Amino acid sequence: MLHGRWVGLKVVAVFLGTHTPRLDDKGRLTLPAKFRDALAGGLMVTKGQDHCLFVFPRAEFEEMARKVAQAPFTNEAVRAYQRYLFAGTDEQRPDGQGRISIAAELRRYAGLSKDCAVIGAINRLEIWDSAAWQRYLEEHEESYAQAQEAVLPGVM
Repeated sequence: MLHGRWVGLKVVAVFLGTHTPRLDDKGRLTLPAKFRDALAGGLMVTKGQDHCLFVFPRAEFEEMARKVAQAPFTNEAVRAYQRYLFAGTDEQRPDGQGRISIAAELRRYAGLSKDCAVIGAINRLEIWDSAAWQRYLEEHEESYAQAQEAVLPGVM
C-alpha cells in the first residue's frame, strides 16, 4: 500500500523505493504497481534536473505550476525556466496495465534505453536510465554518508 501524508484535508501520496522496469519497443514504461492508485487520475512527466524525468501526480504538478506561474515573468531567468518546464511537460494517464508512454524528446533528454530505474522522491517519481542512476549513486554516495547539519539543518 502507498503511504500518504495529510496536507490540509487531503492525503498526498508519498513515493518511496527503487524499481527497475523496462521500456518496451513503443517507448512505454510500466509504473510500479504500488504507485498506480496515486497516479490513476493522471500524471505529468517533465524534464527534471540531473537528466532524469520527474513524474508528478496531476494535482501536485498543478500546485507547483501555480507557484512557478506567480514568479515575475519580467525576469529573464524566470521566463526561461517557465518555458523549459511547461514546454517539456507531457500529460499522461496510465493504461489498464499501468503503462505510460514516454515522449521521444523526454526519452532523449533522460538518455533512456531499455533498462530504467524509477525512484520514489517523496512527492514525485524520477525516471532514470539504469546505468545513469548507478553512476549518480556512486558519485554521490560519500556526500550522502557525510551529510552534515549544515546540509540538512535540524533533520539529522
